[in-house]
Amino acid sequence: MSKATIAIACICLLTLSGCGNTAYGLKKDGQEASHAMDNATHRVLSAGAKK
Repeated sequence: MSKATIAIACICLLTLSGCGNTAYGLKKDGQEASHAMDNATHRVLSAGAKK
């Protein structure tokens, strides 16, 4: 393999790895936001029920 081919392969792997990390981070952020909204909703509904 030539040096150019190896360099291009490395760049492709780094790019794919970065995209994977970004997708994982977005998924995790979405799940955390969903849990936070659920918790807030339960707190609001619980506070309203105590009146």
